[in-house]
Amino acid sequence: MLARGLTVARPMMADPLSETPIVAFDFDGTLTVRDSFTAFLKWRAGPGRWAAGCAKLFPDGAAYLFHRNRGRIKAAAVREFLAGAPREQLEKEARAFANYASATLFRPDALATWRRWQQRGARMVIVTASPDLIVAPFARGLGCDKLIGSGLAFDQGDRVIGTLAGPNCRGPEKVRRLREVYGDDVRLTAAYGDTSGDREMLKIAEEKGYRVFKGRS
Repeated sequence: MLARGLTVARPMMADPLSETPIVAFDFDGTLTVRDSFTAFLKWRAGPGRWAAGCAKLFPDGAAYLFHRNRGRIKAAAVREFLAGAPREQLEKEARAFANYASATLFRPDALATWRRWQQRGARMVIVTASPDLIVAPFARGLGCDKLIGSGLAFDQGDRVIGTLAGPNCRGPEKVRRLREVYGDDVRLTAAYGDTSGDREMLKIAEEKGYRVFKGRS
């Protein structure tokens, strides 16, 4: 089971769906104290494999200092640590990691704000640059209505190719994906984020929460 308090009973919503508030949270650094995808890769690989993989990724890390493309560095990490992994295995490992990490990963003040909006009947959305497959067990535990994240690319045998399926879900891509789900005129009642990659999402929100959560488990 996930850490106590993550599963919240949802109230009945009397308002029409079109009038229901939409509240969007970034995941890593906003709801959590650290990057969940990096933590997952490290947990999955183990100390030795993690150290060796990071050494191999050194050229990609050095190149990032010049191109500043987070999607490229993330794809390199996927290629190094996940290439060839079956989807079913990754989903199982993601659930195991959520059970392992949820007690220490979340910010208590962020969870309290999440629950307050949830109790008001808002549609709760996580919009993250991390792979949706890895974040999905956490999102289910929170009672999330919609998870929007980066995708992993799989081959015909349902194994990770070693790239992302589509753009990294960051910056303008977060707004594009929200519009894809909720329509071009989507407005958020509130949005919360902690990096420059969340600013476009915050701009379409009535209540803008930038780096407002500081709590640690």
